[in-house]
Amino acid sequence: MIKFFKYNNSIAAALLLGCFFMCSCENEIKKVQDLGKKQIGVEEGKTIESYLSQGGKMRAKLTAPTMLRYLYDTPKVVFPNTMHVDFYDSLTTVESQLNSKYGRYLETENKVFLKDSVVVFNRKGDTLWTNELYWDQNQAKFYTDKRVRIKKAFGEQYFNGIGMWSNQSFTDIHINNLQPDSYINVADSTY
Repeated sequence: MIKFFKYNNSIAAALLLGCFFMCSCENEIKKVQDLGKKQIGVEEGKTIESYLSQGGKMRAKLTAPTMLRYLYDTPKVVFPNTMHVDFYDSLTTVESQLNSKYGRYLETENKVFLKDSVVVFNRKGDTLWTNELYWDQNQAKFYTDKRVRIKKAFGEQYFNGIGMWSNQSFTDIHINNLQPDSYINVADSTY
């Protein structure tokens, strides 16, 4: 009689456990279909501080509130909410700085695309304003084919043009298409 009682308890426990699993395995069709789709790998970082070195020397320090790293066939890093970069000389003294509301770094090309209120200035006081700018890390230069405004440190002169290139320290600046009204009074310095 005792063996029969143990056998009935085992059957009851198995039935109860089976009902539990049946209730917990219910899925919505949409959720099951979404499991089969390819997920895009995105890494997110907050309060970013990154250092760039070239030839064993620190060349730049980047800070940004948010960084998104997309793991596509061509990996890229996006700074969607502003970024700031300090560029250093061989003695690790800041020689120029860059601010932008948006930045995108293509890892395989070592190029950064900057847009929306891009400002670059050097320690002499030369300042560049533009809406789009490329930073080629391999060649250590900036360039754009968009409208630029440059204020030279000497005097209160502003130069406008379409397109420019400069070295990374922003000490050798070339405006491609200098506009005829290149001198602008400080009172009219809105960009």
